[in-house]
Amino acid sequence: MKRLKGTGVAIVTPFKSDSSIDFAALGKVINHVIAGGVNYIVVLGTTGESATLSKDEKQAVISYVVEAIDGRVPLIVGIGGNNTQEVVNNIRQSDLTAADAVLSVAPYYNKPTQRGLFQHFKTIATWCPVPVILYNVPGRTGCNISADTCLELAHNCENITGVKEASGDLAQIMKIIKGKPENFDVVSGDDMLTIPVIAAGGSGVISVLANAFPAACSELVSNALRNNLKSAREIQFRYLEMIELLFTEGNPAGVKAMLNVLNICSNNLRLPLVPVSRPTMSRIQKTIEEVSKA
Repeated sequence: MKRLKGTGVAIVTPFKSDSSIDFAALGKVINHVIAGGVNYIVVLGTTGESATLSKDEKQAVISYVVEAIDGRVPLIVGIGGNNTQEVVNNIRQSDLTAADAVLSVAPYYNKPTQRGLFQHFKTIATWCPVPVILYNVPGRTGCNISADTCLELAHNCENITGVKEASGDLAQIMKIIKGKPENFDVVSGDDMLTIPVIAAGGSGVISVLANAFPAACSELVSNALRNNLKSAREIQFRYLEMIELLFTEGNPAGVKAMLNVLNICSNNLRLPLVPVSRPTMSRIQKTIEEVSKA
């Protein structure tokens, strides 16, 4: 796996009005983000509504994305869950020939101990044929991968090569960056914290906003990595309200509304997720207009 340097984008899964996957729109999203300069693509993550996709649909999405990317940028595939053996089975049954890494979220709902988390990811790393990126998002899973556990995995499991950190805890993130092996990447999992994480020594972001505004996100990250924080801040502040709107009524409802306004894909989600309300859509439309004029 190439280093997770720069801007990654957790892409949406577009749906048609009958809730079937809109592969044509998915291709449009992929071309849009690559043209905008993103460094790699993450498929079947939270933003991709992977929890609502069947196994067959997931494999169909992977196959389509591989073909659409056509080697232009690296691909990371989301495969995680709260049943360790089932995650291993899914990895073994998935065609990961063209994948550069697997992004695996912390187990949710059953709230394992830190020792349980260590054993869970160690087992996954043992069976996975490509590098594994940890995904820590306690706001969704109810379970935090502590800095100590993350570092223990980083130092003891050669196939675990990075972490997408979305805990929102900068102290924890800095502790990981301080103690990590040289070849272990710490990536922001939160668009709002991209600059602080990079300034602390992180290597970039896996972004939601980059679905809609890949060029701006790529420029922001590039500036931050070059220590040009003034220019990075200017971009961040310009898109501050847009980032807030991503999550006002949940992800990916916010970014799908933005993509709809930009005529990139339809504003369809699978239950239990629903499109944003009219007031929020109005705010999104207004903010896009203001950003476009800036």
